[in-house]
Amino acid sequence: MSPVKPFSGLRPAPGHAADVLAPPYDVLNSEEARRRAEGRPWSFLHISKAEIDLPSGTSVTAPEVYAKAAENLKAMLAKNILCRELAPCYYIYRLRMGGHEQTGIALAASVDAYDADRIRRHEFTRPQKENDRVRQIEALDAQTGPVLLAHRPSLDVATLVARLSAGKPEDDLVADDGIAHSIWVVREAADIAAITEAFEVMPTLYIADGHHRSAAASRVAAAKRANNPDHRGDEPYNYFLAVAFPSDALQVFDYNRVVRDLNGLEASAFLAHVQEAFSVEESAGAVAPAGPGEYGMYFEGKWYRLSIQPTFVPEADPVARLDVSLLADHLIAPILGISDPRRDDRIEFVGGIRGLQELSRRVDSGEMAVAFSLYPTGLDDLMAVADIGKVMPPKSTWFEPKLADGLISHMLS
Repeated sequence: MSPVKPFSGLRPAPGHAADVLAPPYDVLNSEEARRRAEGRPWSFLHISKAEIDLPSGTSVTAPEVYAKAAENLKAMLAKNILCRELAPCYYIYRLRMGGHEQTGIALAASVDAYDADRIRRHEFTRPQKENDRVRQIEALDAQTGPVLLAHRPSLDVATLVARLSAGKPEDDLVADDGIAHSIWVVREAADIAAITEAFEVMPTLYIADGHHRSAAASRVAAAKRANNPDHRGDEPYNYFLAVAFPSDALQVFDYNRVVRDLNGLEASAFLAHVQEAFSVEESAGAVAPAGPGEYGMYFEGKWYRLSIQPTFVPEADPVARLDVSLLADHLIAPILGISDPRRDDRIEFVGGIRGLQELSRRVDSGEMAVAFSLYPTGLDDLMAVADIGKVMPPKSTWFEPKLADGLISHMLS
């Protein structure tokens, strides 16, 4: 069975793509989303971040948030702002950010392939975030945030994508963050069959970004199967929304860490403990690591350059030798006392696109005590870990540019 299939996408009506286009739900906090949606009644943020239409301070996981999201989706359907494709299609999706360009295929990915590890993951999920996505999907009866998939380069897929994106796109716009989004709809039966066949022969696909969305889709599918005595296996809920790109087209940024306190340590004691596994050198400016094994650390108004001592790097273990693992295993867990970063709210993660100044800002504000900048994890490392059935520490990779919310959604019934 193919791990992918075409689907009848829910898309902005002609002329409304710019009105609807929104950043992914998880890159903005509530106040940022509220500002971005101001004066834009059809922004998809009214669905993906529906707390912006409720009193300030409303919890993002309050029941009324999911109800409001469903209400807003229904309103956009009633006003024909969003329309569903009449027949199943694939969609060529191109992103441009500065000089970088990547083109992939939006598709419905098989939950069965995900459950069988043909669509492979490299991270565990955080329970609270996974539960949030389950409730969102259930409230909307739709998946509105695409999972970013990677596949090893395929000449067949590349040839198809180049030919099918040669003409004028149906949607072609630049978001307010400067990222360009272009979409071509693949409606011809022969082209649809060719895409399906090209993915059918791929042994594996890899989740690059969207572990919570794919895990939530699997849970929702299991519940719908159990409650459907006429379950066949081809219902839309057996698939999840994804966009697949060749691995050599993706751009990975650093994914940095901020920690709320020093685990009861005085500053001098904390530095002394860090020096047990790392060389520590004070820096005159912000530290962007130049390569693997190097880190930046900011606390008490100063930047430091850290380098892991070679004896602590296990060459044969593809997980333990990752920079994110070395920092977790030799600093964040033993010194700062955070052994489960998926559940511990003392640690937060900051995408590298926000810049090093975001790390120092959060420490200088008193919100956090210490910040760490990391060197980006490579795609080869990601696939190597996934191929042996292992997982990376949470939030090991940050991909840019981001797929937009609202341009393509997947209805489950």
